[in-house]
Amino acid sequence: MKAVRLNELGGPEKLHVEEIPDPVPGPGQICVKLKRAAFNRRDVFITKNLYPGVALPATLGSDGTGEVAALGAGVAGPALGTPVVIDPEIGWDDTLGHAYAGGGSVLGMPVDGTFAEYIVVPAENVYPKPAGLDDDEAAAIPLAGLTAYRAAFTRGRLSKDDVVLITGVGGGVQSFVLLYAKRAGARTIVTSGSDEKLARAKALGADVAINYKSDPDWHKTARKASDGGPTLAIDSTGGETFAKCLDIARTFGRVVSYGGTTGDSKIRPFSIFWKQLDVLGSSMGSPSDFKGMLALFESGLRPVVDRVYPLEEAAAAAQRLWQNEQFGKVVLAIS
Repeated sequence: MKAVRLNELGGPEKLHVEEIPDPVPGPGQICVKLKRAAFNRRDVFITKNLYPGVALPATLGSDGTGEVAALGAGVAGPALGTPVVIDPEIGWDDTLGHAYAGGGSVLGMPVDGTFAEYIVVPAENVYPKPAGLDDDEAAAIPLAGLTAYRAAFTRGRLSKDDVVLITGVGGGVQSFVLLYAKRAGARTIVTSGSDEKLARAKALGADVAINYKSDPDWHKTARKASDGGPTLAIDSTGGETFAKCLDIARTFGRVVSYGGTTGDSKIRPFSIFWKQLDVLGSSMGSPSDFKGMLALFESGLRPVVDRVYPLEEAAAAAQRLWQNEQFGKVVLAIS
């Protein structure tokens, strides 16, 4: 089969399409013939050696949708040809609260991922594709949609009564957070350094959009726009941005972090203890989170797809993410 392989580090340009053996499902596994896959920033970070535990060679990709091609021993269904979507968390242990804590992993390194014509995964990771989504949309939802769901609902306790600050809107996860917050009925404030991305966010329902490049006091603007500070802030940026989220959050508010792309933060403990904030970490999501996320898309929600590339142009697709040019998810067409 064809697969996008990473054999050496050095950035997106090191991704190449190769022929590798077709996978065969073992006991308790399902083989899925993939139609679409999608990129996450994780994939690009791996090519740059900016992700822990990189092991090569590897087939990257955590997101995928397709149809059931073969069932391993002991697997009763779904029937061959059933349209499915794949939960990328392998071996999540609810008693420990994380896949990695229980010895599990995420598809796309070290376990071969979805940038290929076929993939073998545990049967419990295969779910029916939401009926209202096309293949591009279904491929867009797994890892980013799951990460956003856990950050917003499971950890952040998002509700219609919240004023939600979404920093760095435009990336895959934060575009999902915006969709979820609006579906919940919350008021939303988004930030970006791109007026184009802010316009896209407004079109999706963002109530307030702030360009942090043209407004260096964006955090003060956000606090004023939220009538005393956001009740919930969701951030993946880290650095100074995370520190400012803590500073402007409303008393008894929640601040959720699921990443730190700009590095470590220098925070003021006073902002946390004086306002009695809940500061919450979040990462990926559990099987119950994945089911809850799928239910949202079964009810009519649709993800944001930025651009679709053919499999052979995977390096160009990854470069689009590295340059932060996307709004929503970048998808690979496999078949």
